[in-house]
Amino acid sequence: MKLEKAASQLEALGNPTRLSVYRILVQAGEEGIPVGKIQEKLDIPASTLSHHCKRLIDAGLCTQERQSTTLICRANYPSMTALIGYLADECCADSTCAPTGSAAKEVA
Repeated sequence: MKLEKAASQLEALGNPTRLSVYRILVQAGEEGIPVGKIQEKLDIPASTLSHHCKRLIDAGLCTQERQSTTLICRANYPSMTALIGYLADECCADSTCAPTGSAAKEVA
């Protein structure tokens, strides 16, 4: 992944509402979630949600698909994995890492 793409994706996730939308999409799994359900969960106007979804789509973090009259949103998992990998690829390359994840909880 190139620096510019990672920066664009992180910028898109830097907005609290967009981050909330993205977390909902990730939690929904591969089947995705109707846009109306996202709107209900976040209690935001449809136009606001549309704007935030467009930013996530433009950043390559999610996709939308129309199924009859329903618009389904899905997280783009390969893109998410690539971004996480980009952030972690050189973790502690110049030093020793502290424990992360479950190992860090055991230490704490």
